[in-house]
This record gives sequence, C-alpha cells and structure tokens, in this order.
Amino acid sequence: MSVKPQAVPALFAGPFALATLSAPEGPAFPALVTPDARVLDLRTAFDDSGLTVRGLLEQWDAAQPRLAALADDGTLTRAPLAQFDVHAPVEPRQVFQSGANYRQHVIDLHVAHRAPGDERPEAERRAEAAEIMDRRAAEDLPYVFIGLPSAITGPYDDVVLPDWAEKPDWELELTAVIGRPAHRVSVEEALTHVAGYTIANDLTDRATVFRRDMPQIGTDWLRSKNAPGFTPLGPWIVPATSIAPTDDLRLTLKLNGETMQDESTKDMIFNVARMVSYASQTARLLPGDLVLTGSPAGNGMHWGRLLRDGDVMDASITGLGAQRTRCVAKAAS
Repeated sequence: MSVKPQAVPALFAGPFALATLSAPEGPAFPALVTPDARVLDLRTAFDDSGLTVRGLLEQWDAAQPRLAALADDGTLTRAPLAQFDVHAPVEPRQVFQSGANYRQHVIDLHVAHRAPGDERPEAERRAEAAEIMDRRAAEDLPYVFIGLPSAITGPYDDVVLPDWAEKPDWELELTAVIGRPAHRVSVEEALTHVAGYTIANDLTDRATVFRRDMPQIGTDWLRSKNAPGFTPLGPWIVPATSIAPTDDLRLTLKLNGETMQDESTKDMIFNVARMVSYASQTARLLPGDLVLTGSPAGNGMHWGRLLRDGDVMDASITGLGAQRTRCVAKAAS
C-alpha cells in the first residue's frame, strides 16, 4: 500500500514536466504533465510505443522544443493525473551521490560523529569542521561516490526499512538529471548537459556508514545507502529552463508533519555546475543519469530521532513539487 500524493495548487514550476506513469495494472509510460495536473501520453505524441523518459533524454536537444509545443497546444486531449500511478520519473544507468556538501550539515555531522575519546568542546569541533570545508572548497574537491539504480523507488511508494538497518535516516537532495553526455566538461559548460531537476531522498543507515571491522577502509556506501527503495525519486523531472538558477531553492522535509530540514541551496559548498563537472572528470555521464548534490542540515542524527515503522516523510524543493513516502519496517527473516 502506498501513500497518495497531497493536493497542491501547482505541481511544479514552468509549463510542463516529465513523468513516468501507469494506469492501474497497466504498463509504465512516459508522460508530459502540466501544472494543472493533466497528462499527455508521449508514446502517442512521438509515435513510439517503446518510448521511455530516458529515451526522451537521449534526444533532449530535439525533444525539448517539441515537448514545449505539446504543452502549449490547447487542442490536445489530456487525461487527469489522478487516474494514474506515479513512478520514479526515470531509470538511470548511473547514480552519482555526494556527501558533505552543505556547510551546516557537515558541521552537525562532525559534531554527532565524535570519535571515541574525543572530549574537546563542541565549539572546537565545529570550528574544525568549518576549517575542513574551507580547505575542500579552495581545493575544489567535492565528495562524490556511486549509488545503485536498484535503490530507486517512486515518490509515493512505501520505504521498506530493513531489519538490519539500526539507524535509518533521511537526506533530502536536489538532483540534476543529465540530458547530454558529459565527460571532462568544465564548470562553465556543465549546466548545458543538465536536462532538468528532480527530488531525491537519499536514505542512509548511519549505523553501517563506517566499517568498524576495518576502519582503515572507511565508508561502506553499499551497505548504508543502497537497500531496495532507499532512494525515493521524483515525482517529476522539471526542465532546467524552468528552474534556473538553482542557487536559492528551498529544501524542506517534514517527518509526521514536523519540519526537520528547511534550508536553501545557498548553503551548498559546491554548486550544481561544480558537482556535475567534477563527476565528469572521471566518469562519462549519460542521458538519464542522476547527480545528487548533497543534503542540508536537519537529518535524524542531528535531532536524535531516526526513522521507524509508520513514519511519513513529506519532502519538497522549490519548483519541483513534493513527494510523500511512508516507512514500513521489514520483519527479520
């Protein structure tokens, strides 16, 4: 059972967004959605029965003006969004995740993850975290790692908390969706490779982030971040032309109606262009790939309150809509 989306006056910024929908018991299909919650099946509009959102992104330069024309065409018959189930908007080949990219968030984590025996005052440890971030920013070294597409789930689907996850936490993140292949692109040209933006909640089991058995190896992102459904995504991909610039978007996450995260992208250490450029220096970014840009302050570790069975998370980002997911504990097998 999934939680239904909440009604909102306008679903997103701009004239249209992309979504992956399905009728009850029907196959998923790519859709153009308008802010008044109307839907156009793009398989019909593009005369391609096998079309997917990723397929549209692979031809983004040609598809975008055509999509804009379809959104503006008042003669087309559109169905109500309420008739359909909403899935993750795209199936990426690669997911690039990032950590420690919001200044206040890094400070909070640095304080929360105090090493055994470290009895320094909190103010001293906060100052140390600030110094580390200033150095990283000066040396242009974002922290990027790889996630699994299999962890992605829909924006209104239940999130299953595995029985082994002792400290599951939320991490709301602005996510760039690649529309043109990018390899070794400069910061100045990076955003021309971004088709649009969506919402991700990059869940993390804090108890398994660090390998206690082999501390010299460091973090274990496979275990801590990639359980099935640990990355609720969507609901929409909103074109970059409707969102730009992205330097002052509001990220808000509520847990059971109580605001936990409420921060602007102004607090980012590395902006979207720097994140995309940095990832492309090593990897070849492909259409449909996701670049998650880090999470702001206000995670469960900060509040001393982690996710548990029955919790409902409402997450929103300026212009990108909102997702709502409920946590369901998985019984030990």
